[in-house]
Amino acid sequence: MDSFISISLLLVFLQCLHPTLSTNSEGTALHALRSRLSNPTYMLQSWDPTMVDPCTWFHVTCDSNNHVIRLDLGNANISGTLGPELGQLQHLQHLELYKNDIKGKIPEELGNLKKLVSVDLYENKFEGEIPKSFSKLKSLRFLRLNNNKLTGSIPRELTALSNLKIFDVSNNDLCGTIPVDGPFGSFPMESFENNGLSGPELQGLVPYDFGC
Repeated sequence: MDSFISISLLLVFLQCLHPTLSTNSEGTALHALRSRLSNPTYMLQSWDPTMVDPCTWFHVTCDSNNHVIRLDLGNANISGTLGPELGQLQHLQHLELYKNDIKGKIPEELGNLKKLVSVDLYENKFEGEIPKSFSKLKSLRFLRLNNNKLTGSIPRELTALSNLKIFDVSNNDLCGTIPVDGPFGSFPMESFENNGLSGPELQGLVPYDFGC
């Protein structure tokens, strides 16, 4: 009986400890992100790595289990790049980094964040291709990448995102054709304007990356 009680107490202790371990991992990821960003207006001043709980940091929202679910840094006058550490925020639902001066590629690791509902990276200076890994984000409803410097074609894998309601890649340097399958059949043409796209895909007639 004593051993049973001891094991039960150990299990309770481990259950209590788990959120803290998760929070530590998320705090480490956010601090790594901060190290990549320049913040002249001190928007990230509260992101103190000596504070274990990132849920106390400004612009970070957590759920009742102290998991980071929202990152709000839109129009924050920050610059720099994003890194693979963002892929550690496994509970993240909203990534808001719009209207900044962030450069470089969009990390493939964002595709690991299965709970993402909205990704707003518009009006930055992102380069490179749209990650095909975004096709793993089955809960994604809003993907706004407009007004960047993205190149390449629109990944056809994204047509499998049945919950996607808004998709905007206007004002980039994309090429190829516009998908017509899945949710893409309902997106307005304004979502694709001011690119090098050659119009809606003519399936079976020309390859989707025609003109790239």
